[in-house]
Amino acid sequence: MKKILVLSFFLTVLFGEVLRAQTTDSNDTDSATFVNPLKVQFGDPYVLHTQGMYYMYGTGGGADHGFAAYSSKDLVNWKQEGQVFFSNNKNGWSDIKAKWEGAYWAPEVYEVKGKFYLFYSAQWKKNPNKEEENFRIGVAVADKPIGPFIDLNTRPVFDPGYPTIDANVFFDTNGKCYLYYSRVAYKHAVESEVATWARKKGLYKEIEESWVYGVELKPDFSGVIGKPKLMLRPPVSMGDKQSEWESRSVIAQEVNRRWTEGSVTFKKDGIYYMMYSANHFGGQYYAIGYATAATPLGPYKKAANNPVLQKNTDKGGAVSGTGHNSVTYSPDGKEMFCVYHGRTAATGDERVVFIDRMTVKAGIITIAGPTTTAQKFPSGVTKISINK
Repeated sequence: MKKILVLSFFLTVLFGEVLRAQTTDSNDTDSATFVNPLKVQFGDPYVLHTQGMYYMYGTGGGADHGFAAYSSKDLVNWKQEGQVFFSNNKNGWSDIKAKWEGAYWAPEVYEVKGKFYLFYSAQWKKNPNKEEENFRIGVAVADKPIGPFIDLNTRPVFDPGYPTIDANVFFDTNGKCYLYYSRVAYKHAVESEVATWARKKGLYKEIEESWVYGVELKPDFSGVIGKPKLMLRPPVSMGDKQSEWESRSVIAQEVNRRWTEGSVTFKKDGIYYMMYSANHFGGQYYAIGYATAATPLGPYKKAANNPVLQKNTDKGGAVSGTGHNSVTYSPDGKEMFCVYHGRTAATGDERVVFIDRMTVKAGIITIAGPTTTAQKFPSGVTKISINK
């Protein structure tokens, strides 16, 4: 009888400990925090979520004439997966001897029918006029999100006759897909009130601009359908409410260019949203705005609350150069995150990755960032993934 009582007492204590352990695990998960920036040195970060895993791709990250990747279960802790795309693959069309060592920039990966497609920009080896900026957009394919990715064709997706970067692909609910990209500022001088002001001030003879275009993409990604349409450009008038923040790099004399680049398009509650970055990507004023439309190819109207993400150094913070974002969701799909690069006093010129919560409601985007203080882990993250 005594043995039975002892055993019963032991089981009760053990069961109680298990219950307490489970409760503690749950509480620990709910209270777990992370701090920006993440331990990922990427520019132009893009996140793919598939089969319970996140994969991040970006510019740099130690890749040699190509692109590297990271993987994560929780959006916070990232594992290096090494280089996943090499320019010298059997169908490679780029030129590693061109300026910026071939300019392998802004990769984005999409899963379609069990395959993974990597869109990116690089210097095209077909360059009869020896242009310094001869960027075009290519697409490579792989069986796994960590590659190896092989160019789909021995040429870019298409040639609009001017240099292009920052590919973004949007898949609409009707089955059609669209390619958005930025026509770079190279040799694209545009007359505007800002350009006139800069000349009168003796700052610059001309102001070059990059513009975002959109075009329908063939289902097999072998080319485009129809002609590209202009989606977004910097304001012409200095009286335009968007002009002040989109012209800061010119006004501050950082450079004689105004950028509209790094676009990312998504649809929510029947509204098409196009986020974009403006100002010099290498400067402190790089910032994010957005526009909305009723159709994927516009017309797009810029939001009154732009910019929705910008430097905070003028308010006592440590972050500047915030831009070129992508959008992803927490593991349970309940929270939306803006994934972007920025710089801090500690990281210097090195671009590092931040993730901050964002909300989208009734045509308005709000981003709770940039942050460098403790934030709750994304919702739906398990204790197991936090510990790993």
